[in-house]
Amino acid sequence: MCHDLKTLAKVKSGELAFCETCNIYHLEFNNIYCELSAIHFKKLKTYVQEIDIDYWEQKYAYTNIKRKIPITTACQNIVLMFNRQEVEELKALFYNKSKGQEYYLGVDDIDYMCVLN
Repeated sequence: MCHDLKTLAKVKSGELAFCETCNIYHLEFNNIYCELSAIHFKKLKTYVQEIDIDYWEQKYAYTNIKRKIPITTACQNIVLMFNRQEVEELKALFYNKSKGQEYYLGVDDIDYMCVLN
């Protein structure tokens, strides 16, 4: 692991850093940690940008799983699952749209099922 990391972007669920010494991107997001070369970083960035969130949410609408948006990995039997908010945060990391110090909770930030009677 590198010791000369420069943080590029940060969101509630993680951060993206870059080491100029070894030219590796470090992505920490929830319980996922990846070290990516420039080529792999660019491919993942493009892949995340092109995810059709509405399609996946509709496809898995009637399942009991909380996270419905898959990102496949090189291992056939490992798929990373995300929800809409997490995908948007990944996009914010990749396109440096991270929120500054003043961060206010939005409706999507609250993980609570509200039942109106």
